[in-house]
Amino acid sequence: MAADLKALMDDLTRRMDGAMESLRRDFAGLRSGRASPALLEPVRVEAYGTEVPLSQVGSVAVPEARMLTVSVWDKTVVGAVERAIRDSGLGLNPAADGQTVRVPIPQLTEERRNELAKAAGRYAEGARIAVRGVRRDGMEQAKGFEKKSEISQDDMKTWTDQIQKLTDQYVKRVDDALADKEREIRQV
Repeated sequence: MAADLKALMDDLTRRMDGAMESLRRDFAGLRSGRASPALLEPVRVEAYGTEVPLSQVGSVAVPEARMLTVSVWDKTVVGAVERAIRDSGLGLNPAADGQTVRVPIPQLTEERRNELAKAAGRYAEGARIAVRGVRRDGMEQAKGFEKKSEISQDDMKTWTDQIQKLTDQYVKRVDDALADKEREIRQV
């Protein structure tokens, strides 16, 4: 019985960690006026007859706080990298310099900061919903054990309390991550 609870909690923890990781990736794609290699993660480059992630044609570095550089490994792909960054919808204007593409990060306007903060809020709400969905699945599994008389009503109460406590911890982590991201976005 205790082994069943541990297995269930391990599964729920793993799934909630997945929701947090997804939120981390979503937040990484939000530009905060500060250079971060994660900003270019969603960029896909037309190279070698197919679309590939930017990370497969070059390496991204942060030489200074408001500049990214992409060292392209194959000089025949430099133009495609520059074009992919420009067309990515991130509002960036790259410039090629030999096999290096320089990407200055422009200062954010107040309106754009507000839009980014709202987007961060939407991502956080999606993560909260995912965490609550995992909780619902855990509660249903616990009810299944109780219906089959594998656990008592007292055990059921203990299990639901444990599942709720875990859910509350993850929702707090989502809220903390959102507060940090909003602070980063609003920082001038």
